[in-house]
Amino acid sequence: MTDNVRTFTDERTRRRDESTTESTGSEETVRCPECEGHLTTDTEHGETVCADCGLVVEEDEIDHGPEWRAFDSNEKDNKSRVGAPTTNMMHDKGLSTNIGWQDRDAYGKSLSSRQRQKMQRLRTWNERFRTRDSKERNLKQALGEVDRMASALGLPDNVRETASVIYRRALSEDLLPGRSIEGVSTASLYAAARQAGTPRSLDEVTSVSRVEKDEIARTYRYVARELSLEIKPADPEQYVPRFASELGLSDEAERRARELLSTAKAQGVHSGKSPVGLAAAGVYAASLLTNQKVTQSEVSDVANISEVTIRNRYHELLEADQGTQSVA
Repeated sequence: MTDNVRTFTDERTRRRDESTTESTGSEETVRCPECEGHLTTDTEHGETVCADCGLVVEEDEIDHGPEWRAFDSNEKDNKSRVGAPTTNMMHDKGLSTNIGWQDRDAYGKSLSSRQRQKMQRLRTWNERFRTRDSKERNLKQALGEVDRMASALGLPDNVRETASVIYRRALSEDLLPGRSIEGVSTASLYAAARQAGTPRSLDEVTSVSRVEKDEIARTYRYVARELSLEIKPADPEQYVPRFASELGLSDEAERRARELLSTAKAQGVHSGKSPVGLAAAGVYAASLLTNQKVTQSEVSDVANISEVTIRNRYHELLEADQGTQSVA
């Protein structure tokens, strides 16, 4: 019994000595070897320096953190590499597994026939799980249409994201019965483009859609009314940069077109007129005023509007501009 007590006491003493040694070693690592000052880590230069005398104790340290910086939680989530960020542009918000179509392994080698058959079966079941009900199948088809049309129209990702949110709201509020998936998805994209300040005309949207212009306009009005979307009337000046870029006009011509349209709006000429027609006429008039002549046919092709409309709006813009100059 005495031997057991002595052994237990010796073991406790040994452990206490080891902990004392470890604590002493840790204290030594945070003390400067020259002046016994406190050591600090300079993360910018990867060095450990003394806060008192400035001695560099260690250098070229390994930074185990990310190479990017984040200033809020949203930015941190978007930059994190633990997985792709969620997005409304996919029916499952990007949370499901995606099995690639390439029949190759991680080393780039082709799979055997038995493995290819197994992978094809996995793809089939994966697709079934991703679209388990009619709502998910509806979303997958609609968001695919939104992405296709946005790519054809050259719209940015923020417009696609907004269009996806509008369609999801329409689906959740049961606005689709009696209307086609293509019609509601096109109307959502048209509304999102106007909300983002990068509008496209109905004719442009119709050219890439699978539904008629009248159905798009009717569905757009219905969706905007039922969802209480706050959409301002399209500003003709928003079309000017795109038209001028496609026609190869200079910055001077673009600035002159904006001035003509601004004068027309100040005099109320734009009331009841198509903003696309006014923008096309403004670009055409500005090209003539800056000696960068383009034909009405070229402007008509770019703006997808008739030459008659361009001529009528052209005269109205010049009259408004001349009236302002005579008053001045």
